[in-house]
Amino acid sequence: MIERLEIFQMGTAWRNLIVVRLTAADGAWGLGDATVQWGDEAVVAYLPVLFERYVHGLDPRRIEAIWQRVYRNEYWRAGAVFSTAQGALDMACHDLLARSLGEPVHTLLGGAVADSVPAYGNGWYQVDRTPAALAEAARAALAKGFTRLKFDPFGDGDFTLETRELDEAVALVAAVRDAIGPGRELYVEGHGRFGVAAAIRVARALEPFRPGWFEEPVPPENVDALREVTLASQVPVAAGERWFSRHAFRRPLDIGAVRIAQPDIGHAGGITEVRKIAVMADTAYVPVAFHNAASPLMTAAGVHLGSTLHNFMVLESFDEFMEPHVRAAFSGRPMLVDGAFPVPSSPGFGVDIDETVFAEHPPRSAAMDFWVGGWERRMSHARPPHGSA
Repeated sequence: MIERLEIFQMGTAWRNLIVVRLTAADGAWGLGDATVQWGDEAVVAYLPVLFERYVHGLDPRRIEAIWQRVYRNEYWRAGAVFSTAQGALDMACHDLLARSLGEPVHTLLGGAVADSVPAYGNGWYQVDRTPAALAEAARAALAKGFTRLKFDPFGDGDFTLETRELDEAVALVAAVRDAIGPGRELYVEGHGRFGVAAAIRVARALEPFRPGWFEEPVPPENVDALREVTLASQVPVAAGERWFSRHAFRRPLDIGAVRIAQPDIGHAGGITEVRKIAVMADTAYVPVAFHNAASPLMTAAGVHLGSTLHNFMVLESFDEFMEPHVRAAFSGRPMLVDGAFPVPSSPGFGVDIDETVFAEHPPRSAAMDFWVGGWERRMSHARPPHGSA
């Protein structure tokens, strides 16, 4: 039976990493990632509540039953705080069970259908927002083993873009495309910046550079607006990191609002739920590409789950561009080989944490504002609300 929950936090430049460990009465344990990117206070407080209400004393082998108990019995459901906390507990149950059986998590999910999981680099462009600097940074990212890159070229653009701003963004995309060459994948991130007309204008301007997708061109709430952009764009539209359950994915998939689905294992309820989202996407002939701005533990979870999915496309990774202490804190983390992560054979997720490194780097008060110039350097910003002095 599950007896104990522990929470570990680590500070980084632009968000804190949160890892949970569940331990059973027989000493078996498993890890989950509860990194929420700027909602730490709520998630850290909520995790023990969910644990005591619904998980403490239960059999960790009954993962689906635990997931359903948490989801059904907690009156307020899917959202960033609830779904991240639930997802971390679900991940930890998978890790615990697989470790106790001496098997990798992907074996519990039916086994891998691929020997490696393609990955793309993010967080590599913490440089001056100029074509020359971005081209140099892109080449450096390729030198780390990536063959696919993603970036947001739009600076502090918000809702609309003037012609000058669009021209500047297009010049940055052109520089990166030229630096990585025609045969490598380039993905363009929008961070939900634009209105429909501006998003369509941007999508058409991106077409000559053949990006693999245009991500979150409009805010996440209005899937009809997203569908307008999708239907008007020759560039595939990707979205889903801010949809928190399979129920949120149902209508976008039904109406063809998205060409690539991007659930986040942590934020969409864990492996149990994201596996179902992936199956739903498969019935619409839509590939999935997991969003992942968390720790190397989440990268490992993405490798395990992604390796079992017929419609899996590519996994996001910030790992090679994080501070050295982050990489040092996670032993057994996935290591990139020729643009992909080999599927591991070690028990569980195959990742452990160094508690000493966590203790040496306590959490910080950190938040990023994508509408303040310089955010791409992954710096924290804090500014007063609109209308205040």
